[in-house]
Amino acid sequence: MANLKNKNVIVGVCGGIAAYKACELVRILVKSGASVTCLLTENGAKFITPLTLRTLSKNKVYCDMFEDAEWDIEHVSLADKADAVIIAPATADVMARLASGRAEDLLSSVVLASRAPVVICPSMNENMWKHPATRKNEKTLAGYGYVIVEPDKGELACGKTGEGRLAKPERIAQKVSEVLSAK
Repeated sequence: MANLKNKNVIVGVCGGIAAYKACELVRILVKSGASVTCLLTENGAKFITPLTLRTLSKNKVYCDMFEDAEWDIEHVSLADKADAVIIAPATADVMARLASGRAEDLLSSVVLASRAPVVICPSMNENMWKHPATRKNEKTLAGYGYVIVEPDKGELACGKTGEGRLAKPERIAQKVSEVLSAK
């Protein structure tokens, strides 16, 4: 994954039990030479802390669109500097918001403002993943040119086995590397 060296990668972390795997993803990206900036949604912060992501990324973690900024319009400046945007885990809610073009938080605002490749890594219960609305949103997002890293099949947080488990961090990092190579 040499093509991640000196790349600015945004990792958006949404609220789901798989948020803990974002820590490993950040570690892999940093080890591959990327500069990683994390955006933690309000619900994502209920699963992991900004301190954890700041320690792993060695960069400021953004949680709120209305944090005190010097003069910068953060969602635009973050979007402009990104070589790639990853959302891992991507919840059904964030996929629905992005599919409909809503920008009500920092993460969705950055995605809408960015011209960088967007890699969406869904993670949710199998019933949610297979719901017609989620399937439609996935197709819509793919139609926008976003890359979807399909979830794995395995044990889910509810204790059942099925589709919806966040893809392994190594597979996500590899997909980002491929996307940036093709750019």
